Amino acid sequence: MKKKKVVSDKDIFSACLPFERPIVELEKTILEMRTRGESGIDLSEEIKSAEKKLEKEMRKVFEHLTPWQRVQVARHPLRPYTLDYIHHLMEGFVELHGDRHFADDKAIVAGLAKFRSWNVCVMGHQKGRDTKENLMRSFGSAHPEGYRKAIRIMKLAEHFSLPIICFIDTPGAYPGIGAEERGQAEAIAYNLREMSGLQVPIIVVVIGEGGSGGALGIGVGDYIMVLENAYYSVISPEGCAAILWKDNARAQDAAQVLKLTAQDLLELGVIDEVVKEPLGGAHRDFEVTANCLGNSMERALKKLSKIATSQLIGKRYEKFRSMGKFGERNH
Repeated sequence: MKKKKVVSDKDIFSACLPFERPIVELEKTILEMRTRGESGIDLSEEIKSAEKKLEKEMRKVFEHLTPWQRVQVARHPLRPYTLDYIHHLMEGFVELHGDRHFADDKAIVAGLAKFRSWNVCVMGHQKGRDTKENLMRSFGSAHPEGYRKAIRIMKLAEHFSLPIICFIDTPGAYPGIGAEERGQAEAIAYNLREMSGLQVPIIVVVIGEGGSGGALGIGVGDYIMVLENAYYSVISPEGCAAILWKDNARAQDAAQVLKLTAQDLLELGVIDEVVKEPLGGAHRDFEVTANCLGNSMERALKKLSKIATSQLIGKRYEKFRSMGKFGERNH
């Protein structure tokens, strides 16, 4: 029996995003009325009216989120992470450790599991739930040894003809001096090359943040999907604002021009599918989100399993070569 990830009202209230405040105030009012109802006061009609108002307010807010607001939802501290999806969607997960060169990077988890009727290799960026765990996992920002661990296990999957599922959720690769000294750029570039030639299906899922090369290091796939409130971008909005306008306070403007939302990416042909989230975001109903994601992953695996290995790599190559259009102009 799968464990249901439950987020309490207290957690929701304490992790409220700025644009969620009207919603949270309504939720607090409803909670207070229910508490008073338990003492014998009949407030059922008032509660029903407030619940209708709450749903209307949630739709008003979440069906018209700006790109910057979606970035904030993607970074929500209660949002499900890689291990949450693995434990809900898969059975018998066996985590594998280490890159056989330097260390085991805990910012990337990887291993073998059973997903519905498939034996698979699964991996992804993992953030922490508190300060101690975030420090251990480098806030989901992988070091070179994380990417080397990932490709080592991908090649193991190829040896045993196992499909690969990659969950992306990182603000970017770890930017420290040690990571650069150990070959951060080379490790990511090596993964891009090697993943492009793996002879097994690769599914990539952006579940939260998809930041720059840190995301691409495990992001070369045959089928790429992004959760509705996740983002995938060449740079963070803050980084873009600092470069373009010398002012990272203009992150909201940068998010608008970067075209980083799931819908923008689908229209640009960078991804293959947008996976819907429950109203209010994945953290408000993890089980529904996970099941929707699992169904999309299953459809993708069925589709990819029908493609001959000899054609798989060619299709993957064409997929990435066709991204972006360029033209020349005579001066």
